Amino acid sequence: MVPFIFYSLLSLRLPPRPAQPPNLENFLRHTGSQSPPRLRLTFRQSDVDVNSNGGRRGGFAAANVRQRQLIALNVAGKGNSLASWDGNLDLPEQTTIHKDCQELIDQLSVPEEKTDALLLNVESVITFYCKSRNVKYSTSLGWIHLLKPLVNLHLTRSDLYNCFYAIMNKYIPRDCFLKGRPFHLFRLLIQYHEPELCSFLDTKKMTPDSYALNWLGSLFACFCSIEVTQAIWDGYLQQADPFFIYFLMLIILVNTKDVILAQESDNKEEIIQFLENTPSSLNIEDIEDLFSLAQYYYSKTPASFRKDNHSLFGSPLLGIKDDDTDLSQALCLAISVSEILQANQHQGEGVRFFVVDCRPAEQYNAGHLSTAFHLDSDLMLQNPSEFAQSVKYLLEAQKQSIESGSIAGGEHLCFMGSGREEEDMYMNMVLAHFLQKNKEYVSIASGGFMALQQHLADINVDGPENGYGHWIASTSGSRSSINSSVDGDSPNGSNDGRGMKSLVNKMTVALKTKSVNVKEKVISFIENTSTPVDRMSFNLPWPDKTSTERHVSSSDRVGKPYRGVKPVFSIGDEEEYDTDEIDSSSMSDDDRKEVVNIQTWINKPDIKHHFPCNEVKENGHMFPSHLLVTATHMYCLREIASRKGLAYIQSRQALNSVVKITSKKKHPELITFKYGNSSTSGIEILAVERYLIPNAGDATKAIKQQIMKVLDALES
Repeated sequence: MVPFIFYSLLSLRLPPRPAQPPNLENFLRHTGSQSPPRLRLTFRQSDVDVNSNGGRRGGFAAANVRQRQLIALNVAGKGNSLASWDGNLDLPEQTTIHKDCQELIDQLSVPEEKTDALLLNVESVITFYCKSRNVKYSTSLGWIHLLKPLVNLHLTRSDLYNCFYAIMNKYIPRDCFLKGRPFHLFRLLIQYHEPELCSFLDTKKMTPDSYALNWLGSLFACFCSIEVTQAIWDGYLQQADPFFIYFLMLIILVNTKDVILAQESDNKEEIIQFLENTPSSLNIEDIEDLFSLAQYYYSKTPASFRKDNHSLFGSPLLGIKDDDTDLSQALCLAISVSEILQANQHQGEGVRFFVVDCRPAEQYNAGHLSTAFHLDSDLMLQNPSEFAQSVKYLLEAQKQSIESGSIAGGEHLCFMGSGREEEDMYMNMVLAHFLQKNKEYVSIASGGFMALQQHLADINVDGPENGYGHWIASTSGSRSSINSSVDGDSPNGSNDGRGMKSLVNKMTVALKTKSVNVKEKVISFIENTSTPVDRMSFNLPWPDKTSTERHVSSSDRVGKPYRGVKPVFSIGDEEEYDTDEIDSSSMSDDDRKEVVNIQTWINKPDIKHHFPCNEVKENGHMFPSHLLVTATHMYCLREIASRKGLAYIQSRQALNSVVKITSKKKHPELITFKYGNSSTSGIEILAVERYLIPNAGDATKAIKQQIMKVLDALES
């Protein structure tokens, strides 16, 4: 059983804009009672805005709650929406509606003479909402939980419906169901602030929807008492920001962190139940502190979290186009380039970014954000030791830039790629490296450098004199431009440190370290050249790329197809990304995969070849795996981290379905297998798999030979 523990968050200091997060000191003490852990959040009185009676501004007096919520929901004085309804309670699921409404009334302290009227009001609200919105009712929707605190306010039927409708429309997100988009977004928020906790939950396969579905779907009403729920709603509705619920959920989850990480139990269901019931421990006294902590995390979260997901809330009739981004596949939180520029223009308050440009050196030199640190993602595979040293310099540069007040400084790391999916695969691997190290405040620039160029071009309608021209820099240019850049002159002649000052000057100021060698190396990484920085136009030329396909073995002839077949399993540079590619490994669910013993499979008599490797996902994640080749098929066994010696059968592909095997010139050990059909009309790609294989030349040669045997057998 999961132990139930009381613990406190003490010595919390929250100045108006704290430079550091609250010092959370968790004091754990066991109790004999079988009740969920109690959230105790104690603040110094001077840090909290309180009124004379010690309550939160506005108070939670029951007499005022009704009026405040009517006003906050913008339904005060609104007409009777049910006036035109015939009042018929005749839905196919009416029996279920009536039963659920009766159970709700039975839970409330309602005088017997008012019971029937109140029951009719609640049942009418649900029935009319279903009819007007064309929704089929089911108990699992959780509407009864939402209605419970509203019914307790003794509203008229009209006000009850208007409040229920407003909450459903403004504060309950779309797709609030298992595996829904709101919960993928919540996971990204957890990862951004608490990567260690997120990693632990991911390892246990405890997705946010498994424990937070009813948190979000009922706005905590499912677990909290009516008094606590009304207190939470009172504060939440006054925030007038539906996304604030995410930060309330985050605080409740973070409060369980030490307990959860200390668990030795592998019982997933027990831990989920423990997490799900955590809000039930909230008391009225906790609400003020809950909101103060939530406000702190809110202030430490990029605005893109809300702005780029605004379509989650609000009426679908407003014509807001839903974002089709698959958040379940997002590696981390994405930040708009406009927010990156705006954040680093304003020193002091708010979220500030330390931008890390992960593009190849030639692209960085052609043009980059003037405040960006360069970290060549190719180093991760080409020269791991140099990559590790580069990361060390990066973190030192970030620290020094913050301490010096540089406009390039920021505690939030934002990685920028080119914006081309295939090129950014290596950047994603770098990103995954930082996430695996549990680095907080890690994000990615949405759309990469291409999006930055486009944004600057869009806002530059009045020419470079609008002050945005200095954001793009290059490491090649005219002498006059170089001199202007080094002198730090802005287009209007001012010298405020924000105009034309080069990245070298900015970071040199930031990197006042005791070690001259470290300083020189960091500046070298930033510049990637000894040439000073220069301005450039927004329409940057991209380096020309050529792709030469070559066979697996260095002795094979370049580019020659096998026996008249279209270029099958040729190895070459993957400069062009096939838009019809499918990452088949992402299409399956681990819970439905077969679990096998690795050694047993390796020793099977029909296994001809075994190659230890790492499966590489499009988002950069790598998974220790094993490629096993039989006479007719190739299997990928992905190791299960929590179960030594066991693996999932990640994929099973027929050798005759391989239409191409490719690799990068720079990274010959990174092999891409493309599966599909080859015909006179061309090659249809049905699946794509990528592996990082030691001694890839030997591995692909063996696989190629086995493929040729299969093809020869088919021809004969």
